[in-house]
Amino acid sequence: MKRKLTTFAVLFATMVMQAQTARQFTINLTDDGQANMVCFLADHPTGRAIVGVPGGGYSMLSNTHEGTQAHEWLNKQGISYFVVNYRLPKGDRTIPIGDVEHGIRMVRDSAKIWHINPSDVGIMGFSAGGHLSSVISTLSDFEVRPNFSILFYPVISMDIPKSHRWSCINFLGEEGHKDRNLIKKYSTNNAVRRHLTPPAIILTASDDGLVNPVTNGLEYYKAMHDAGNECTMFVYPTGNHGWGFGPWFKYHDQMLSDLGNWLKNLQAPKEDAIKVACIGNSITDGHGINFAPVNGYPAQLQKLLGNDYYVKNFGVSARTMLNKGDHPYMNEMAWKDALAFKPDIVIIKLGTNDSKPENWQYNTDFKQDLQQMITTLRPDLLKPAKKGKKNKKQVVKNEGPQIFLCTPIPAFKSTWNINDSIIANHIIPIQQQVAQEYNLHVIDLHSLFGDGKGTMLNDGIHPNEKGAQKMAKIIADAIKH
Repeated sequence: MKRKLTTFAVLFATMVMQAQTARQFTINLTDDGQANMVCFLADHPTGRAIVGVPGGGYSMLSNTHEGTQAHEWLNKQGISYFVVNYRLPKGDRTIPIGDVEHGIRMVRDSAKIWHINPSDVGIMGFSAGGHLSSVISTLSDFEVRPNFSILFYPVISMDIPKSHRWSCINFLGEEGHKDRNLIKKYSTNNAVRRHLTPPAIILTASDDGLVNPVTNGLEYYKAMHDAGNECTMFVYPTGNHGWGFGPWFKYHDQMLSDLGNWLKNLQAPKEDAIKVACIGNSITDGHGINFAPVNGYPAQLQKLLGNDYYVKNFGVSARTMLNKGDHPYMNEMAWKDALAFKPDIVIIKLGTNDSKPENWQYNTDFKQDLQQMITTLRPDLLKPAKKGKKNKKQVVKNEGPQIFLCTPIPAFKSTWNINDSIIANHIIPIQQQVAQEYNLHVIDLHSLFGDGKGTMLNDGIHPNEKGAQKMAKIIADAIKH
């Protein structure tokens, strides 16, 4: 009787697992099949997907408890799961990077068929796979960068005294692991970017004797925290290294609870949300505002517009519209990301730093640089008409985003040589002229922002949280009307 019950229990468990996983299959990522991706599609998909990256010190793949073993738990929550069995670098780091990027691209390209929200694709890496996941999260192009990262006891540093020796040597190569520039670049705590690096959760054990959590996971957490990016870290008292989803881990159930709650509270944009890209300088970035990703103007704009919109912050402090300025915006990773985001609406708020004498000496370029930004966003827009053909410019079929040009808010003080007279009498007229030529919307923040009382930081340049809320309200009204 006991044996029959045991047989029934196994059969029942198998049926439950099958009910959770609608389909399992393997896809080759290389023609020779040396790299492949094992796919577990959820039976009742929520739209969320996770790409798994096993560990193994870049010398082997631990793709069971650090790979496929997670599929049942994830599928049960409606999350489709894809384990990338990447090729080992053997000194050529582009090989595993390319394999994982290929996997993420395939998941996003197949989103409709596999019932996945392409804006809700995460990555989950273990040990050296955690390092590889953090490389993809920080250094890869926007199209293949994940929307969130799950890092189990990750290797972060490529500096051997601080990290796992063979992960460093195998990834960078015999010569590369001695190159300080490569060590710095691929120690991914150095590659974290404000607003651009996706939210992360780090899971590790205090007694990890193989990958020091203080010089690795904690360094990534610190970099994320300092950048103002969302990051959570759980450090379990014991467990050493390499437990993954193995049930033998003493804190296995607690770990699943911690990770499950984090995933549950990680909000994803609606698949059909209207995408809004906020381009700008430190005022967009949220300089001086505590928890800017939550309280800056783009975050406030998201709250006002609601779930039908997906607002993303591409602001970078100190940047100029001028390409000959001290810090040109169009040289930034954020500009490249903003284009790859493929927004439906773009809010451009640049010009404040251009008013500095050291930048405004190139004032004759301001108009053409603004035109370059607009026509890069909207290639369908023709160039302004030649002299003698005023107002003859035609707009071809709208094949790009709706663009709003924001005038700078007033500079209430001349901090950092920022000149409000240049803004009011030179920069704003050029913005208005270009907007008219291209039939764009202008949001006159310079007039609508008011006298700055109670809405500015002491520097007189940056809005405080209340000022950011005011900006968001003005911009939200313009978008909705």
